[in-house]
Amino acid sequence: MATDMKTYPYWNSDLPLEERVNDLLTRLTLEEKIGLMPQYQIAVERLGVQPYKHGTEAAHGMAWLGEATTYPQPIGLACTWDKELLKRIGSAIGDEARGFHKRNPAHNGLTLWAPTVDMERDPRWGRTEEAYGEDPVLAGKLTAALTQGIQGDHPFYLKAVATLKHFIGNNNEAGRGDTSVSLDPRNLREYYLKAFEIPFKEGGAQSMMTSYNAVNGVPANLNRDVIDIVKQEWGMNGFVVSDAFDVTGTVRDHHYMETLQEAVARSIRDGGIDSITDEAAVVTEAIRQALEEGLLAENDLDTALRNTFRVRFRLGEFDPAEQNPYAGIDETAILGPGHAELAREAVQKAAVLLKNEGNLLPLQADKLRKVAVIGPLADIVYSDWYSGTLPYAVTPLQGIREQLAAAGKDGEATFIAGTDRIRLKALSNERYVRICSDDKATLAASAESAEAGDVFEVTDWGWDSHTLIAERNGLYLSTDDKTVQASAGRIWEWFTKEEFKIRHHASDPAQATIATWNGTPVTLDDVSGTLLAGDGSAAETANAINVGGSAEVGHTAPGASAERFSLECVQNGVDTAVEVARGADVAVVFVGNHPLINGKETMDRPDITLPASQEELVLKVLEANPNTIVVVVGSYPFALNTLQEKVPAILYTSHAGQELGHGIADVLFGDINPSGRLNMTWYKSVDQLPPFMDYDIIQGGRTYQYFEGTPLYPFGHGLSYSGFRYEDLRLSTGRVKTGEDPEVEISCRVTNTGSDYGEEVVQLYVRAGLSRVKRPRLQLADFQRTTLSPGETAEVTFRLPLESLAFWDVTRERFCIESGDYTILLGSSSADLRLEGLLAVEGETVPPRDLTQMTLAANYDAYEGIHLTECTEGGSAAAVSGEAGWLAFCDAELSEGIFAAELRAASTEDAVAEVRLDGPDGPLAGRCVIRAGAPQEWRSFSFAMTAAAGRHDIYLVLQGPVALSWFLVVG
Repeated sequence: MATDMKTYPYWNSDLPLEERVNDLLTRLTLEEKIGLMPQYQIAVERLGVQPYKHGTEAAHGMAWLGEATTYPQPIGLACTWDKELLKRIGSAIGDEARGFHKRNPAHNGLTLWAPTVDMERDPRWGRTEEAYGEDPVLAGKLTAALTQGIQGDHPFYLKAVATLKHFIGNNNEAGRGDTSVSLDPRNLREYYLKAFEIPFKEGGAQSMMTSYNAVNGVPANLNRDVIDIVKQEWGMNGFVVSDAFDVTGTVRDHHYMETLQEAVARSIRDGGIDSITDEAAVVTEAIRQALEEGLLAENDLDTALRNTFRVRFRLGEFDPAEQNPYAGIDETAILGPGHAELAREAVQKAAVLLKNEGNLLPLQADKLRKVAVIGPLADIVYSDWYSGTLPYAVTPLQGIREQLAAAGKDGEATFIAGTDRIRLKALSNERYVRICSDDKATLAASAESAEAGDVFEVTDWGWDSHTLIAERNGLYLSTDDKTVQASAGRIWEWFTKEEFKIRHHASDPAQATIATWNGTPVTLDDVSGTLLAGDGSAAETANAINVGGSAEVGHTAPGASAERFSLECVQNGVDTAVEVARGADVAVVFVGNHPLINGKETMDRPDITLPASQEELVLKVLEANPNTIVVVVGSYPFALNTLQEKVPAILYTSHAGQELGHGIADVLFGDINPSGRLNMTWYKSVDQLPPFMDYDIIQGGRTYQYFEGTPLYPFGHGLSYSGFRYEDLRLSTGRVKTGEDPEVEISCRVTNTGSDYGEEVVQLYVRAGLSRVKRPRLQLADFQRTTLSPGETAEVTFRLPLESLAFWDVTRERFCIESGDYTILLGSSSADLRLEGLLAVEGETVPPRDLTQMTLAANYDAYEGIHLTECTEGGSAAAVSGEAGWLAFCDAELSEGIFAAELRAASTEDAVAEVRLDGPDGPLAGRCVIRAGAPQEWRSFSFAMTAAAGRHDIYLVLQGPVALSWFLVVG
């Protein structure tokens, strides 16, 4: 039978791909097709189809499969601004993916769930570490390069497959599974979609994952843009996967549909989902029911499977190994030659020098007698949820010590974490907490001496969040949700059960209550003295992926009453750090965040500041030693206002994997000239940000493109030990015409004016002149690294496509390049622009709005008190968020004969729509009462309109819980 099977056309590698895929599909039974729809695709042995898994985590190296090379977090990779480096890293990840696949092909698939392309319009997002920043061009080009590396350069065969995630508008964790974000056409087209378009068109990505949230009222796994834009407009011919447990979430979380068979059918048929990441048995049964009820047709499954198998064929599954250039990659690729060096290079290039007053950096190892290395992040390398298993970990302390040893001058690095060592005493009976042989935390038998109690190293991560390590066994305090134990060797699980909320008493800070990771108070067992979580009777929360996160987990057990503890200080961390710093030539203080505390998947950050305890540590050390350097090791931007004001030197790096210590020490000691650049605006305070759930970057003034204030550090910022001179800006032409001139060549000369070999990141920005709409203050168009020896000059050239100057014209629903002058700017950051030129563009003039044509409410120019939601008749509707709101439709040409208006609306209560001229309080031109109806009961309403000939901005002022689909005027 196997011999006969090999004669089928789908095994013939000389045939066109589509012919082979279609031939295979014709041979599958309906039941086999159903079994191929979940993430874990079944084997079809009679046809030689192997079992296959979609989805192997690879955000910054292969994860969850065993030891693998681990690179900096994506936020760190993005700070490299280095497309070539990202491609090499992607290639190394693809090689290791092949190695793991060779080890276990059924489980270790070649579809990698990376990179994360989500736009980071707000730094409070808990998953900021996973994505590439706030600019669509930067994120798009870097993820395109990573994608190219992962997938390889062969014209047909794929090394592995990059799955872009999460489509779309995914930048909040709280409520991510059941909330909707409002995305109007301009924000969507110019910002959120642009970031995905680039890795599809330039990177050739073959897969994509949808997001948990809804967009304009419709769950993302049902979003028509997946088919209409991604697959049809952009021509993506790979496959789309749903996020974990998200199709069932359409019923469970969004309550958008009543049955799972409806959710599965709509996801496949209307949402373009080709592979469902839910429990296979649940998915397949729902598909069977959907087929039986006529919600799905077998052809719908064929369409989805055509997309998944098209990619599996290109991975070489059905071809002889000798034809596939990647088939020979085996397990020796895991931790392969050169990968560790590549990881170190990534750390070096990701490091961003934020401040360097008085040229305190670089340090000179041969002139240092004593270095104080201080801080809770100085001698540890933390892993985030999507980290791989590190083969080794070089801490910053180790890297600094190696640098001093290499200098051969007997320099010494003294370490102190700056954390307190304490004993805990229960105030109800004055007994101390100690760890027993079974790792449980129990009260000591005697209360006579503090020595009866154990000492704990406590680290304050801010916002009451702490971790405690028992010195008796060196393990973290944790909980099984029944008792408190010193049992965890590291912090890395879906729920961070090693986090304890220590809440100090207002009148006596030395006294506190303690709660576990999910808010359950720590109490005492009156008989055994064991520390309990609540009353100790709760069921243990499984440490498995949970879409909603801790919000779905029960908290305080009934009847539980928190014990009050005395926190007796054995050693004050700040005081000890100060003593160490006082006698040192230089102090290097490492601060930042833990990747799984206070901000992570399922949890947004409460603020953007450093923990107060860390800031205090830095300032006290600085008082003792003015030669203090701060290194921030963090997953996101921080508001470092006081440190920026007082500390002479500040360096930033993300959590950077196995080579963190080497890479940071290389920069601190000048072996590497820092060249990282910030991929996000670093704000001074959350007061500079709009409400967290406001996704409108244009009206909300978000990101460097529209932010009008003064940031702490601007987008693109990063210092060097060298200086760079820009000169001689040249444009290939000063005037272009759309349709005739596809691009403009822009060049300049850059010279390294310093005495150190260095790399400059040349950033190209554009700014539109007069426009019909609000345009960005600046807009990144491209960027380029250039490596220069001292005194060397390099020619840097960009090719600027004219389409980079376009905006989305809502009046005609297409991109438009307006006629006018555009400013071309080159420089070292968005706030350090060195060269400027003008480009005259002969393009279009947007005509006045013709409101006699049906105008979609979503195509507004401005608004207040409005959000976009679903219109079941198609598209999105503009709905009032509170009691009233308005929409503006600017520059409309009204003729003399206008006498009426018509609109399509739905409202659950009586509401009013008014037409006003040139402002929400302008002259009244028409008024309509919208009678109450059922939700999504769309009806047309006509009303008289006062003649108002000429050019006007038309305002629709809405009062009541009304949603508007479209309107027009009649004349």
